[in-house]
Amino acid sequence: MHVGSHTKTRSELSIDGVQVALTNLEKVLWPKTSIKKYDFLKFLTVVAPHMLPFLRDRLLTVIRFPNGVLHESFYQKNCPDYAPEFVKTVQREGIDYIVCSNLPALFWLGNQAAIEYHIPFQTIKSNDPSEIVLDLDPPSQNEFSLAVEAALILKEVFDSLKLLSFIKTSGNKGLQIYLPLDGSFSYAQTRVFTSFIATFLETKYPKSFTTERLKKNRNNRLYIDFLQHGEGKTIIAPYSLRGNENALMATPLHWSEVNESLRPTDFPMEEGIRRISNGILPFENFFEAKQKQPFDMVLKKLTSSE
Repeated sequence: MHVGSHTKTRSELSIDGVQVALTNLEKVLWPKTSIKKYDFLKFLTVVAPHMLPFLRDRLLTVIRFPNGVLHESFYQKNCPDYAPEFVKTVQREGIDYIVCSNLPALFWLGNQAAIEYHIPFQTIKSNDPSEIVLDLDPPSQNEFSLAVEAALILKEVFDSLKLLSFIKTSGNKGLQIYLPLDGSFSYAQTRVFTSFIATFLETKYPKSFTTERLKKNRNNRLYIDFLQHGEGKTIIAPYSLRGNENALMATPLHWSEVNESLRPTDFPMEEGIRRISNGILPFENFFEAKQKQPFDMVLKKLTSSE
């Protein structure tokens, strides 16, 4: 698919039989790396097949940067009145959320300079989580090695429990571990598990990890945000770019890539495109893993030992 002429400020693109208007294609969104809106839309065509399965049927919150990442941004939950008919919405608690399940809707959002895509853990079809995500959040990019350390410890724990785990960068300063679920567990049940994991880390490695909510009391330890996994909370979607100066992507990784040489700045937009073009797709079997995840066995062990 081709995004029309590079020099036009406005063009129409036919995607799956739907006309999507594209404007200001020359607008620079990331000045440091000279990424224009045209480049960003091209990026979306590359990531769409891998990103859309995570956006599908989920209430979407985007962060828009209408004048680029160095200027004012805003969260958007409510679908604007001027959205075309092909942008589907679902109403929840008085908010008209966009549900971005296809390429025309994604492209329309991209043209609105919606750079960050944040999604809840459940789909619109259920009140229960579709996955557990553990957010490993170091104090800054300089302490990223703490996130790597925590991830590798957790990988060992999950392997010993026979749980299937996936990992991605947050596109900012941390790492996020995903445990796919088949949708039959409640948030109350997943909380038993996430609080157990967080307490385990904090108890076994008190110098490195903390569940302390207040930043000033964390003393440069990595914060294990197990409360982030709950109803109404959101997480950055796999493959979404971030509104930081380097256009970093929330990048799915192979576990073999998680080591002390890993840096949070390793995956800007161009590298994301390169990985996908080279078939580096660590989340490829994510949805299949939902049916194979032995989470009920683990939950039984935890609840019987309480």
